[in-house]
Amino acid sequence: MTTASKSDLPFLSLVPFFLITFVIAWTVLTLFIFLPDQMVHFFGQLTGQHPLFFLAVWAPAIAAFILVLYHTGISGLARFLSRLFLWRCSPAWYAFLLVGIPLVFIGGSAMRGNLFTDPFPFPSWQPLILALFLAAIKGPVEEFGWRGVALPILQRKLVPLWAALILGGIWGLWHLPAFLLSGTQQSQWSFAPFVLGCIALSVIVTPLFNASRGSILLTAFFHFVLMNPVLPDAEPYDTYILVIVAAVIVWFNRQTMFTRQYAVTEVVPDPKPVSGLS
Repeated sequence: MTTASKSDLPFLSLVPFFLITFVIAWTVLTLFIFLPDQMVHFFGQLTGQHPLFFLAVWAPAIAAFILVLYHTGISGLARFLSRLFLWRCSPAWYAFLLVGIPLVFIGGSAMRGNLFTDPFPFPSWQPLILALFLAAIKGPVEEFGWRGVALPILQRKLVPLWAALILGGIWGLWHLPAFLLSGTQQSQWSFAPFVLGCIALSVIVTPLFNASRGSILLTAFFHFVLMNPVLPDAEPYDTYILVIVAAVIVWFNRQTMFTRQYAVTEVVPDPKPVSGLS
């Protein structure tokens, strides 16, 4: 188990983390729900590309950066960001990210019956590149908060499976206002299956996170693959498949999911000692 040092974020920092995360996102979206005319007048119609929507989506990352800076300063932030360069992991995980997740959506789309009927959503490569770029800078940025801060702190007290289940439920609940706001992608979905999907995804990504020694890069890439605009619309069947996949992954990783021995609990890694100095 990678233990947290005294200079790391304390366990109680979870309280301001979740508070900041929910206040930013829920304030933006709630204002558009209850004061739609005023908000549209001053800021324009809220869409997935609106700056305020990005602000809401980036709330976990904003909370993470605030807390890391507050507790560890600039040097701590640099060490926190060094987790973006952790990429070593089992080839099986890379195969799952690159092949397994797309197969989940293809299978879900086949179950839904739209795999061969829905047209390709991009008429040329320019809008495709733009959509991929927006997908890369939107949801994956959340991972600075969810897996960058919340998961390692939760794993100080809980085995990875319980930490994943709790964080997945919170992650799903955090999206609630988007389901009440017309014009968002979530407004077309059912909330309960979505939360179930968030819990399943949280369970799936947790052993990847621990196997990669706390990589933010790989968890962000995991998030990006899930949001890949090229993948077919498979909702809600993708959720049902993901639940099965989560159960299988827990079984194959049962030696690490039910003990904190191999859990990563550092938010800010200790500085490496300078060679040649005592």
